Amino acid sequence: MTVDIEAAHRELATVRQDGKPCPPLRGRLLPDGDVEAAYRVQQVHTRQRLDEGRRRIGAKIGLTSRAVQESFGVFQPDFGMLFDDMAVDDGAEVPIGRLLQPRVEAEIAFVLGADLPDERVTPVDLLRAVDHVLPAIEIVDSRIAGWDISIVDTVADNASSGLFVLGTAPRRLADVDLRLCGMVLKHAGEPVSVGAGAACLGNPLHALRWLAGTLARAGAPLTAGDVVLSGALGPMVPVTPGAAYEARISGLGSVRTCFSKEATS
Repeated sequence: MTVDIEAAHRELATVRQDGKPCPPLRGRLLPDGDVEAAYRVQQVHTRQRLDEGRRRIGAKIGLTSRAVQESFGVFQPDFGMLFDDMAVDDGAEVPIGRLLQPRVEAEIAFVLGADLPDERVTPVDLLRAVDHVLPAIEIVDSRIAGWDISIVDTVADNASSGLFVLGTAPRRLADVDLRLCGMVLKHAGEPVSVGAGAACLGNPLHALRWLAGTLARAGAPLTAGDVVLSGALGPMVPVTPGAAYEARISGLGSVRTCFSKEATS
């Protein structure tokens, strides 16, 4: 089939404007399994956001769970870009109308204090570069109807990105064992998702190392000040309008977000 990068980008851009999810891109505009083409669509989206005056402030990692990778038929994570207008204050209410099919998941966020320009990133490079870590809630979303996605669909759709919320009490890497960090995501006081740092490629630092090398090879390396969402620690949860969600991660503290009951005009 013919690969149509511009058509795939236009279709996703239209969804973002009119709020009506589109059918899967795979098999229509992009070949099923062609991850390289999907990243080309993502790059067009990134250029558009930058041309509109947005700042790239980091990146997010997806598909860090082995079980999720197997369900997608892939053997590595994926990534998307974070922009300044995606950040939400801890505890702030998110207008439900900003999103199409939102889901939430708890993650560990890295904030870099130094650049990571090299393709071959060592564990020591990471330890030197990370300034601090924070608990995070990623509000994932999909422009694809019914979340009927493959690796091609999610990569083209900026890794199914939506918004994100960071906690406000930084911790140093030396003060926490990320692999053993337990996570509980609660709604109305009840756990709706549980997990641990080991669910993220065995250790969230492994995910960061993969991303740093991948972006360096792509010519868009991580730099000082970047935020990296390292991947879900437990299953993602569909958002209920009007609901509040709190993620607690042992050693890192908590972070909270809530959603309006109705879309605001």
